[in-house]
Amino acid sequence: MAVYFFYGDEDFNIDLELKKMSSKLNPDFKSMSLQTLDGPDFNTLINALRSTPMMFGEMLIIINSEEYFLTNKNFFDEKELEEIEEALNNTPDSLNVVFVLKLPRNEKKSPDSRRKLYKILSKFNVKKFPVIETYKTSEIESWIKNQAKQKSIKLEQDAINLLIDSIGNNLREFDIELDKLKLLAYPETTINKSMVEEVCNSNEDLFAFSEMLMKGERDKALLEYKKLIEKKHPLEILSAIQTMLRKWIIIKTNQRLPMEELTRLTGMREYGIKQTLQKLKNTKISNIVQLKENLFEAEYKIKSAECLDIESEVECAIIR
Repeated sequence: MAVYFFYGDEDFNIDLELKKMSSKLNPDFKSMSLQTLDGPDFNTLINALRSTPMMFGEMLIIINSEEYFLTNKNFFDEKELEEIEEALNNTPDSLNVVFVLKLPRNEKKSPDSRRKLYKILSKFNVKKFPVIETYKTSEIESWIKNQAKQKSIKLEQDAINLLIDSIGNNLREFDIELDKLKLLAYPETTINKSMVEEVCNSNEDLFAFSEMLMKGERDKALLEYKKLIEKKHPLEILSAIQTMLRKWIIIKTNQRLPMEELTRLTGMREYGIKQTLQKLKNTKISNIVQLKENLFEAEYKIKSAECLDIESEVECAIIR
């Protein structure tokens, strides 16, 4: 028997841990041995906890628990909670149950320890997954090295430094870049600074594109957009730009906050924040917000198949 409670605001590390656990299941019976439930009601949950794995070895049940902790609703009554606790104490040896609580990133929230369900789960295997603060560069560096090792590659120190300068503390983005670097380096396994610079060029194009938008240089921005869509899908471009705009809005509206707080809110390093503030010095916050709304609307229409021409939809959002 193994019962776990994973919680924290670094959802990517949680996903990695779950992936590691699911990789140990028999691949021939994975459709039967892996089950994910999103905030199940009592009957669904208790039936899952009382599951008896059959001939296919261990079974893993993942319970996404946000509804249990992030709402004011008392999901279970006292009798139900007693049954849940009893079921957890008597799960079969080959059944692994993981309650997962992904908290809002960078909001310093914790699960309510007063809730009976928390008290029950805290008796088992509890693991917290916090965001690594941007100033903890040694921890970020250690994570990058470990993740690179998992991918059978190794990064030189100046390559790691450049990655951290470019990305900050976004672990999911680090992972994506490491995959790109592995392909770029093949058949070699050592990543150097020039390789990182080559991979990050497309990101620099995105920054140039977004800065032109901020300056109101729509004609130049459209030309950059035309270049970008030769390398990236419009949705990928929109996603990256939306992330930048969100950070810019936070910086622009909270520039009186201490630098440490701004790094926490944005995931950016101090140098990057100072550079962004300088570039946005003459830009109205209303223009940034309006652009973000336009691009969000374009993204929604694309994803909901409401537009016939994806590229033109984004162009119109830029011009408006």
